[in-house]
Amino acid sequence: MKTSHRMLAAGLAVLTTAALTSCGSDSGTAADGTVTLSFLIDNGASTTARAKGLAGAFMQANPKIKIETETRPGGTEGDNLIKTRLSTGEMSDVFWYNSGSLLQALNPAQTMVDLTGDPVLADVQKEYLPAVTQGGRVYGVPSGSMSGGGILYNRKVYERLGLQVPKTWAEFMANNDKVKAAGITPVISTFKDTWTSQLLLLSDYYNVQAAVPAFAQDYTANKAKFATTPAARAGFDHLAEVHAKGYQNDGFGSATAEQGMKMLVEGKGAHYAMTSSQIPPLVATMPQAATDIGFFGVPGADAAKNGATVWEPPGVYIAKTTDHLDAAKKFLAFIASPAGTDAISKAVQPAGPFRINGAKLPDNAIQAAKDLQAYLDKGATASALEFVSPVKGPSLEQITVAVGSGLTPPAEGAAQYDKDVDKQAKQLGLPGW
Repeated sequence: MKTSHRMLAAGLAVLTTAALTSCGSDSGTAADGTVTLSFLIDNGASTTARAKGLAGAFMQANPKIKIETETRPGGTEGDNLIKTRLSTGEMSDVFWYNSGSLLQALNPAQTMVDLTGDPVLADVQKEYLPAVTQGGRVYGVPSGSMSGGGILYNRKVYERLGLQVPKTWAEFMANNDKVKAAGITPVISTFKDTWTSQLLLLSDYYNVQAAVPAFAQDYTANKAKFATTPAARAGFDHLAEVHAKGYQNDGFGSATAEQGMKMLVEGKGAHYAMTSSQIPPLVATMPQAATDIGFFGVPGADAAKNGATVWEPPGVYIAKTTDHLDAAKKFLAFIASPAGTDAISKAVQPAGPFRINGAKLPDNAIQAAKDLQAYLDKGATASALEFVSPVKGPSLEQITVAVGSGLTPPAEGAAQYDKDVDKQAKQLGLPGW
């Protein structure tokens, strides 16, 4: 929630190679003292554009360090490649990978450079650090902007119908009634892309944490469950209620995320439970997406506790096998600085604010990013559960499709998910399972 490329940056070659060569060779240092760092990224268009901007700006400022970028596939194939290269000691000097729950599977204590207390973290906001921390040690820096997880909405539909951004679930459902009465789809669902079915539930985590501050800790320790924690089960209840009220688009079971975003931008649907990261790629072909699509957090039960869930940026990490630790740290320090975020913003519209002190959204930032910034400014955000707990079951998207399609009652869906995570937690060897 990706294509091979060649990367050029202001006359400085950023070489793309698919060769899985060892990074521990002396060939990384030229006779004139120039160091070449290998940088592994996924082949998604957004990632490659951001990496191109970062590498080009860094090399201009550091002519004695060259960045040689190589791409990998996304998804499970890419995950397996990362794990293999780390385990065999053939990882690139620096690599781009998920933060949060997927990090633990990489055994960072054995495979990555520990950055705890290192100056490379000087500008990184403390709220980000749990997403790249395992066993109390910090291993990465943020590689881009955060994104908001919640409700993307069509601002022109809201203006035409005289609606206000809701701060409670009851207000949200009242808005949906008015949208439906106007002949517009209230809540877009795109269950052919099953991953999208999780977003309403996962984006409700701010409300879970507001009601049960220790939920993530207790959930990780097998002391709290979705089925027996009313605030956590609410996400399943919301999915079922949206379906029961008939708010979804026709053919939602066969609709794709691309079709859903098009519906939203065109005003054929008013709301879409999604992350703001889906907006920047649309701006080139549908420029109105930048201004017409706003964002608000999934509303909870109490307007006074209104806030939003955020998806933290991926991380950039240093492999323990690197022979160029000083140069690698210099690159990470640049990535995790206002200069680095400026380079990213010039390459790709950020989907939200950055986790770097002193970084600012560009003047032409998308509206959804500005909306998320407002939540951040008032201290009303929480990282999604997957960034504060390693426990995330593999079958959630199938369960949420069933609940959101009216096939499985929400209480049963919550119980199924609790059972789903049990196996995964045991595989991770977590205490208490």
